[in-house]
Amino acid sequence: NMRKIKVIICGCGKMGRIIINNLMESGVDIIGAFDHNLKVGVDVGSICGTEETGILISDINDLECSIQQNKPDICLVATKSFLKDVYDIFHTCAYYGVNVLSICEEAFYPYNSSPKLTSDLDKIARKNNCTLCGTGYQDVAWGYLITTIAGSFFKIGKIKGRSSYNVEDYGIALAQAHGAGLSLQQFEEELSSYTSEEKQKYLIEKGEFKPSYRWNTNGWIAAKLGLNVTSQNQFNRPIIADTDLISSTLGITIKKSNVIGMSSVVNTQTQEGIEIEFECIGKVYTQGEKDEYSFSLYDEKGEELITITIPEPQTVQRTCATVINRIPDIINAPAGFITTDSLGAPSYRAKPLNTYMN
Repeated sequence: NMRKIKVIICGCGKMGRIIINNLMESGVDIIGAFDHNLKVGVDVGSICGTEETGILISDINDLECSIQQNKPDICLVATKSFLKDVYDIFHTCAYYGVNVLSICEEAFYPYNSSPKLTSDLDKIARKNNCTLCGTGYQDVAWGYLITTIAGSFFKIGKIKGRSSYNVEDYGIALAQAHGAGLSLQQFEEELSSYTSEEKQKYLIEKGEFKPSYRWNTNGWIAAKLGLNVTSQNQFNRPIIADTDLISSTLGITIKKSNVIGMSSVVNTQTQEGIEIEFECIGKVYTQGEKDEYSFSLYDEKGEELITITIPEPQTVQRTCATVINRIPDIINAPAGFITTDSLGAPSYRAKPLNTYMN
């Protein structure tokens, strides 16, 4: 297929800029960029540190009109962390048969946290023959890396891991999803530390549950390994500032004893007896702190089989590169709201993306 893939992007913040820079080198045709108010009318080159491109950032409200006129192949969404916050963009794209690929963390495996919204979007996407999907760093690091290594063991009893990242690196949406800047009381109200299974089910049915990023990844791992989940719960622990800390992302000084982020532990039990337990820590880092990621597999007696540790995993760059590498997969995929466990691991793309099209 010699025609270039026509791409639009919604969200030109910290992550969007890196994605746009990657797109410029991947042989696609960027035909639109959208944001809300902050950067409207600005050339994307000026926010990406490249020369002028002639692509001006439009208001997100012009998305529908632009899609009708320009018929993009795919829309990349780099705005918010929860499905309900990106629902309108997904819906508009699906209605016009435009594929969507998003770094919205919940979109990675939203069937276990927002089933109604996901199935609504799935129906519209099937009807209009396009694919909706979430990807990012977790696609490989928290997903395929684990399930591939698991494939080299005969019996596993538990998968356990831990990941930490600096909320300053991503943008406002992620910082807020981790409670950065809140008081302890606000944290309890918005991200309550423990929610009973009954309350969880109730919130999920009402469409008001706030999954931590691990909630969706644990669901993904279980699906990829063919495990049936019998119960899953999450425990959010606020992380408190010892001193006043400046958050450039939030544009505030977080006062001592307010919240700089959270640790969320998600525990998943399965019918097959394999337990999945992951902790993710997202917070405003203090001087000298670095991202880290590790996971371990245990046998049925609890003996450690293997531990893999990745110091400084470059979470931001991995997320943005995975988006680019997944573009052909999403355009080639069956219609509907698809999760990447059904697509195979992402591939490195050495050639222009249109050469990978079916």
